[in-house]
Amino acid sequence: MQVHVILKSKADNAVYTVKPGTSVADAAKILAERRIGTVVISGDGSTADGILSERDIVKHLAAEGAACLEADVDSYMTTKLETCTREEEADSVLQRMTDGRFRHMPVVEDGKLVGLITIGDVVKARLSELSMEKSALEGMIMGF
Repeated sequence: MQVHVILKSKADNAVYTVKPGTSVADAAKILAERRIGTVVISGDGSTADGILSERDIVKHLAAEGAACLEADVDSYMTTKLETCTREEEADSVLQRMTDGRFRHMPVVEDGKLVGLITIGDVVKARLSELSMEKSALEGMIMGF
């Protein structure tokens, strides 16, 4: 299964971005309000400069206390982004996420942000695919 199939199956395909210089507190508020796990940092709203997850915020909150909430997202965002394209295979994306121990991957084509997939999106798609394969095999066994 390719990434574009996963993107089409998502109920909400929005990618939430914040501009560089946004406070961590404001980014955390967006995460909480939208019930999402990450925001993409983007100066123009269409390219990915970095990514900030709830895990990043919690790590710095534990190390620095509440003062980290006043810092800019630029201070804590991941800048060496792992990205994929719509044509990439889901199994490849899942392997990269597992190996890198991250749960969110921007989908980028021609330098432009076209989506975001999560490890949950990939697992859900894979389970759906396995269920269809199981049904097809059962149908073949039963003579349908």
